[in-house]
Amino acid sequence: MIKRLYLKELLSFEEVELEFSSGLVVLSGPSGAGKSLFMQALLANVGIGSSEAKLCEVELSKPNSMDSEELLLEDPLIVRALRKERSRYYINGQQISRKRLKELFEPYCSYLSVRDRGGFESEQLLSLLDSVAISEDLEAKKLYEEYKQHYQVYKEYQDRLKELEEEKRYLVEKKEFIRFEIDKIKDIDPKEGEYEELLLIKQRLSRLDRLQEALKKASMIFDLEESVQEVFDLMQKDSDYFTEAMNRLRADFEDTETLSEELAEVNIEEVLNRLESLSSLINRYGSIEKVLEYRSAKEAELLSYEHIDKNFNEISSFIKKEQVLLQELAGKITKFRQISAKILEDRLYPILESLKLPKLSFDFEEVELYHLGVQKANLLLDGSTTTTLSGGEFNRLRLALMSVALSNDDLSRGIVFLDEIDANVSGDESIAIAKMIEELAKRYQVFAISHQPHLSARANQHILIHKEGDRSIARDLTESERLKELARIVAGEEADKEVLSFVQKLRLTDTKKRRY
Repeated sequence: MIKRLYLKELLSFEEVELEFSSGLVVLSGPSGAGKSLFMQALLANVGIGSSEAKLCEVELSKPNSMDSEELLLEDPLIVRALRKERSRYYINGQQISRKRLKELFEPYCSYLSVRDRGGFESEQLLSLLDSVAISEDLEAKKLYEEYKQHYQVYKEYQDRLKELEEEKRYLVEKKEFIRFEIDKIKDIDPKEGEYEELLLIKQRLSRLDRLQEALKKASMIFDLEESVQEVFDLMQKDSDYFTEAMNRLRADFEDTETLSEELAEVNIEEVLNRLESLSSLINRYGSIEKVLEYRSAKEAELLSYEHIDKNFNEISSFIKKEQVLLQELAGKITKFRQISAKILEDRLYPILESLKLPKLSFDFEEVELYHLGVQKANLLLDGSTTTTLSGGEFNRLRLALMSVALSNDDLSRGIVFLDEIDANVSGDESIAIAKMIEELAKRYQVFAISHQPHLSARANQHILIHKEGDRSIARDLTESERLKELARIVAGEEADKEVLSFVQKLRLTDTKKRRY
């Protein structure tokens, strides 16, 4: 529960310091005095909404089950909100984000506002049904945990499968392009050193005619070989080096003739075409060696894409198995929810009857498998959806659901915030709402903004919020002041003796009821 509040510089509020009682704390006062603003300051310090005050500090009793690994949480909890350009939050002197503050207090705080038209969304209804199932059957909790774990894995694999599908769509074109490049290289089938060899052949072919002509002229040297040898003999000189040179020359000429004959048989057009093909590869990749490296790399890349296909098939197979299991688990969850729906319908029946509302039933819609199973939930009142409800009916139904939901947990130190939840109702409806909130206040601390006398009369503490000039004032009322404020609620500022007598009886009756 919230024990104390200190507030400074919140728009029309200059400074407020109040201590709160347990049970029902009612906030009343003329319209525009700042009741919702005051409530919002309280809400901000438990993570609901943002703080607009320069300083707002609340002291709370620490719930036994509240714990944190990163924060030192000791009783009492002091939550401070400071605003200078932006809001900063502290709990027991340790800075904390608003998101983390909300996470800490969310299990212990509930909030309903007349301005909020939510509360009947499928996820909230299913959560309520599931909480009933867990409280009634311990096996239900294990089932929900098992479903949650399997669905998380299932979703992760689904996301991975989508990624692979995107990859596969992209890879179809990429693989076709890679295969085209590899096939082109394979068609040319380049060899290391081949390009240089062909260039040399090309150069020799370009000089073939000149080579043959020069060779023919040079071969005449052998006609003079005997004459030269005779000169050496006549001069009685050693002719070995000449003989050796001529033999070497003869061998070279023979090799040249052989080459010339081979070149004469070469198809020059084929050589040029081959050089052109190799040149196109070299121009693109840099060299024949790089062409061959590129082909090897791309062949390996294609092989890796085959692994993607294999992974895709394996993941698809796993997802199908998980889907079968999840469908089975979801079917069991559906049965639990149907049982919970009947329990809640029975529990709600007398409450709704007291609130002048028709009988309620849960309506289920089968949907695709998702994180909460295979169904969504709606509410029907005498066969009509909640969209047909008036504002007052809507709020009474939300209050009834909250009452049942809160009665289903094991918290005894939680806080409920109600912002004009009894607005737009008749006298009988107002009495029924007041009784229900009074029952809630036996287990919860309830802060309620109200313009109705029946709820205010039952309050354990009554705080008046009014204006003195431009300033908003919040103060705890004495018993006599409470009677005066109840009279104002009933008949306005000019309440007569009959009204005062009525509120005295109302206050006395409600006080006696609480005693017994």
